[in-house]
Amino acid sequence: MAAFRWFCVIILAAALSLGAASAAQLRGRQSATQAPPQQPAAPEKQAPAGQPDMRIAAVVNDEAISVFDVASRMRMVMVSSGIPDSPEARQKIGSQVLRGLIDEKLELQEAKRQNVTATDSEIERSLAQIEKQNNMKAGQLNEFLKARGVDRASLVDQLTASIVWAKLVRREAAQSVDVSDEEVDESLKRAKEHASEPQSRVGEIFLAVDNPAQEEEVRHLAERLTQQMRQGARFSAVAQQFSQSATAAVGGDIGWVRSDQLQPELAKVVSQMRPGELSAPVRTPGGYYLLLVIDRRSGGSSSDQDEVFDIVQVVFPLPAQAGEAARRTAMSEAESVRQAAKDCPTLLKIGKAKAPQLSSEGKLRGASISPEMRNLVNRLSIGQASEPIVQKNGVGVIMVCAKSEGSGPAAVTRNNVTESLLRQRLDTVARRYLRDLRRNAYVDVRV
Repeated sequence: MAAFRWFCVIILAAALSLGAASAAQLRGRQSATQAPPQQPAAPEKQAPAGQPDMRIAAVVNDEAISVFDVASRMRMVMVSSGIPDSPEARQKIGSQVLRGLIDEKLELQEAKRQNVTATDSEIERSLAQIEKQNNMKAGQLNEFLKARGVDRASLVDQLTASIVWAKLVRREAAQSVDVSDEEVDESLKRAKEHASEPQSRVGEIFLAVDNPAQEEEVRHLAERLTQQMRQGARFSAVAQQFSQSATAAVGGDIGWVRSDQLQPELAKVVSQMRPGELSAPVRTPGGYYLLLVIDRRSGGSSSDQDEVFDIVQVVFPLPAQAGEAARRTAMSEAESVRQAAKDCPTLLKIGKAKAPQLSSEGKLRGASISPEMRNLVNRLSIGQASEPIVQKNGVGVIMVCAKSEGSGPAAVTRNNVTESLLRQRLDTVARRYLRDLRRNAYVDVRV
């Protein structure tokens, strides 16, 4: 039990994500042990065209974050999450991106104080994992970033902060985090009592509200992210960049849960949602949640089965208010892809080249698909591309790569119960740790 406990601590700590702090809360705060801050510098001149803008965006204790740093991270966030890069989008998420950089700076400063570092091999492994998750060859990530104008250093900085922060939280948790056998027994008992109830596979994005002054700002951010995802931004990518839950590292996927395993406010919302549906922001005592019901299955034994479709889809984005000319163009592009794709790897390759924001591959359980869509995929032969389909976020083409029988709910084990309890405790430790760093920091936001 003890060996498994600390294995979970190591794995789960690595999943801790960036937090967010209110600029209004942070501005002017100063540690009692620090010297008074210097007076703000006079406004700096704008950088000449073509040169990095090194004006100061914020000062965190005795270190600066430049406007160039903010612009680089914003570009990376937009590329990875599928949020369209526009002046309006930059204005909407700019303050949140800056807060993420402020938190990163606090984490790196704390790591330096504690003599905690990220090795070159750890960073390289993280980069290799990103390539693997995105079906890239070794070294292809650098080409991807360069082609989209993303500064590689910004990604390395984010990974470095994540690695050292995981180590810091693991060290902090070693003193207080534990799960007793009695707690695991109680959780197993509840799981058996509710075994026949339906289960939902849920994705979450959590945005903390640390004090009342943040309420309006965090609510607006939740609404903006919801709007962006309904217009085509990928939930998993948005979760990785913005969520303050430990599940951010796995795209917000909390796995299969019953209603009694969720907070009452969340359980009520999830019970009313259909698979594939995104919730409006949900206010809880700790902050706002955005929820996605990925799949749903009935309770019962693991002998229950349901067909699983391995699918590739390519979707050309099309706003709801698009005109007839834009619709015809999207239909034409989709038809061109349909005729060119003879198998799933070819379709995915074309999609990544022509419509990278919404092209994807994955497995879907039949129960999670609308009746109309299930009828469509059932009619398709393996490797056959569908006719262009008008969806709520664009015009797409899908191809079924394989069909199989999926198993029903898996048996609940002591290990996965312990992992769930540890994840919740580590999440609490990480939030408290970062909140303390913010409170003791001097932060001067200048943009």
